[in-house]
This record gives sequence, structure tokens and C-alpha cells, in this order.
Amino acid sequence: MIAVKICGITLPADAAMVAGAGADYLGLNFWPRSRRFVAVEQGAVLARAARASGPAKIVGVFVNADPAEVVATAKAVPLDAVQLHGDELPADVARIAEATGLPIWKAVAAGTSRDVEDLDRFRAQMILLDTPSAGRGGAGTAFDWALAREARARFPGLPLVLAGGLNPENVASAIACVAPDAVDVASGVESAPGLKDPAKVAAFIAAVRAMQ
Repeated sequence: MIAVKICGITLPADAAMVAGAGADYLGLNFWPRSRRFVAVEQGAVLARAARASGPAKIVGVFVNADPAEVVATAKAVPLDAVQLHGDELPADVARIAEATGLPIWKAVAAGTSRDVEDLDRFRAQMILLDTPSAGRGGAGTAFDWALAREARARFPGLPLVLAGGLNPENVASAIACVAPDAVDVASGVESAPGLKDPAKVAAFIAAVRAMQ
């Protein structure tokens, strides 16, 4: 089954709605420069709201964060997985994985073929391919899906998450092109940054489920 991650949750009502709609993962962004930033205390409230409404797992998103910060946040929320969306090196991924004991998702900005040449060096549980952007995701623009398809062919056993500019209208085409293990959306199901649209969330999840 292709998993669905709805990222950039900022409100308890949205957390409950997204979990109840059947999302597999909810993303909480702990990067202070994100338009969808949430503080640790707020993240704990969001996680409780989600878990009261469905079985979705909580993924914390970090950008070049100190490992101690990641560990503290993972315990306080608590998190089910950690997404590293910065310039983390394989050694950073390994260090955070050991410190948290959690699955690690490593985001990679896919701008050229060179970016997807050696994805297995991270030894992460998931590799997330996203559009290069100063905002580290959530820009609402897609990258060349041919690069993701190239990555899928090169690393057939590597769990792959497709992100970047997905929405209810194009996610089926993206899945048909890339065959990812999961898809990740933020702005494509929003009415404004950090505010999820229930109709768009439902349509996105339905479009993914129809491709199973």
C-alpha cells in the first residue's frame, strides 16, 4: 500500500481531521524558519489530537538540528519517526538514529541526476525526494519526476517517499510515473500555509487509495 503523509500540521483540529481521514503519517515541522513551524509543546498537543482520532504515526521534521534537540523533541512529543530535511551527512543520520532509536526519513533535494546517485549512503528507513527550495519543502512546486523514477530504478529496494508540489489533481499521475512507497503533501491540501482543507485532504487520500 502507498502510504500518505500530510505534513505541516499546525492546529489540533487539523491533526484530528487528517488522522481521522485516514492519513498514515502526520508531519510536524520543528524548524523555526518554516511557515508551518510548531514549538515542542504545541507538537505534543497536535500529536495527542491525532492519536485520539486515528492510527496515524507522527513524524517530526528537523533541518540541521542539534542531535540533542532532536532527542528531546522526540521524547517530549513523542515522535514515531524523525525526518531530517537539511544538509545532514550520513554520519549525522546515523548519530540521530542511534540517539533516538527511531526510524529516520532523510530528505534529499532532487535537482539533477547527481542528487539521486548515491541515496543509499544515508542508511535511512525512508528517502524523501523533494523540490529544491530555500524553505526546505512546502513550496508547492514539483521537481522533474523523471529523477525520482531514476532513483526508483537505481535503488529498487530503498523505500522512497515522493514530495514536492503534489495535490489531489496530480498525485495519481505522480504515483503512476514513480511508483513510490509513500507520498507527502503540505501546501497541496491547504487553504493557507499551515491550514489544512478537509475537502482537499479527503480528495488527496482518495486519489492515492485509488492507485493501490
